[in-house]
Amino acid sequence: MHFNVLYSLLAATITFVSTVQAKSVFAHVIVGNTYSYTADNWASDVKAAAAAGIDGFALNIGYQDTINSNGNVQKSLTNAYSAADAAGFKCFISFDYLAQGAFDATTVINTIKAYSSRSSQFLENGKPLASTFEGWQNAGDWANIKAQTNAFFMPDYSSQGASGAAALPNVDGLFSWDAWPNGANDITDADDQNYKSTLGSKPYMMPVSPWFYTNLYAGESYAKNWLWRGDNSWHERWQQVLDVNPDLVEIISWNDYGESHYIGPLPPTESAIPTGANWYVDYMPHNAWLSDLPYYIAAYKGQSAPSQPHITMWYRLNPGQSCSADGTTCNTQSQGQTQTDPWQCDTDAIFFTAFVAGGATAKVTVTIGNNSPTTVTATAPGIFHSSVPFNGQTGTVVISATADDGTNIPAVTCPDITTSCNTGRVNWNAWVGGGAAS
Repeated sequence: MHFNVLYSLLAATITFVSTVQAKSVFAHVIVGNTYSYTADNWASDVKAAAAAGIDGFALNIGYQDTINSNGNVQKSLTNAYSAADAAGFKCFISFDYLAQGAFDATTVINTIKAYSSRSSQFLENGKPLASTFEGWQNAGDWANIKAQTNAFFMPDYSSQGASGAAALPNVDGLFSWDAWPNGANDITDADDQNYKSTLGSKPYMMPVSPWFYTNLYAGESYAKNWLWRGDNSWHERWQQVLDVNPDLVEIISWNDYGESHYIGPLPPTESAIPTGANWYVDYMPHNAWLSDLPYYIAAYKGQSAPSQPHITMWYRLNPGQSCSADGTTCNTQSQGQTQTDPWQCDTDAIFFTAFVAGGATAKVTVTIGNNSPTTVTATAPGIFHSSVPFNGQTGTVVISATADDGTNIPAVTCPDITTSCNTGRVNWNAWVGGGAAS
C-alpha cells in the first residue's frame, strides 16, 4: 500500500488559512502515569511536544486520585501547567469518569477553577476548555459546572455514538475516542464525518492514534488483553484529518504505556509504566513518530511544509505466530466486538514513511537479516508511505532511503525480527525508529 497524497492536499489548504478558525493539536496525557515526575521532567515533555508542533496537553485525571489527600494529581497538574506557562504551551483537563468512578460536580468545579486562570489554559471561544472520558450519565451536572467555571464543554461520550452524545445536555462540542479500526480493516473516517455532520456548527475534536495493544494482569481491576490494528494507522489517520478538517485534533496518546499508543519518550522512571506492562514497553520507543508531526500538522493548519527530510519506520519484533499469543485477541467483547486471532489483524510487516521534498520521488530499501534487500519506489513525488512484509525472514533490519532530488537518508540499523520472544510471548507493541537525511 503506497500513499503520496499529503503534499497536494497541503498545497490545496494553504489558500484557506485566513478564512477558518485557528486549529490546535493536543496530546492526551495520563496524569496517573506522571506522579513520579519532577518539574524538570514535565518541562522536558512540554519541550519535546512543542518542538513537534503539538499545541498542548489534554490532562486526564481520575476521581479517586483527585480527591486523595496525598495530592498527587494537584502536584502533577501544577507542574504541567507551570511548564506550559513557561513555554507558551497550552493545557486543558480531561475528567476520566470510568477509571476510578464518576466525579462529583464540586470536585470538577474546584479543579477547573484552580487552573483556568493560568496563561497556559487553553481557551475555546474565549472559555476554558474541559473534556471527559465518558461520564454521559453525569451530563446534567455540567449546567452548574459551566455556570461556576465558564467552561467550554467538549466531552467524549463515544459510547453513545455521535447522535446520542450530541443530544445530551450542556454539550458545546464533542471529542471522539473512536481512533482504531474494527478487526482486520484499516481505519476510516466514517465515524468522524458522522460527528461533523451531527454537530453542525459546534466544534469537533478528532482522535488520532498510531497503535493499540494492552496486556495487563488478569488479577488487577484494570485487566485487559487485546489489540486493535495499528499497521498504517499513523499515516492514514493524518490523511483523514485533512479530509475531515476538524476544529481540533487530540492524539491518543502522549504517555499511555499500558495501551501502547504513546508517542512521547519512554518515561524517566519505571514506576510510570503500569504494573504488568513493562515487558512489552521497555526498550520499545515510539518518539520517532514525533518527527513526522511538523509535516502532518502543517498540512492540517494550512501552513508551509517544513524541510526536514527523514524516514520513520515501525514494526513488531516478533512474527505474529512465533510464540504464545498469551490470550491476546484482536477486538474485544467488552466493546461488543467479534474477537479473532491477533495475527489476523496486525500484519507481519515493516511500515515506513519517507518525508522528502514535494517535488522529489522517494526510494526506500529494506533488508532483513542476511536476505536480499527489497526496494520500493514511490509512484508519485512527496511523502511516501508503504511497507515491506516479513515473508518469514528474521534478523537485523536495515533501512535507507533516497530521492531523485539528491536527498540521501543513510542506512538505519534497527532491532532484530526474532522468534525468540521476551517471556515467551509475542510482543504486539511496535518498535519505532527513524533516520534523518545526511
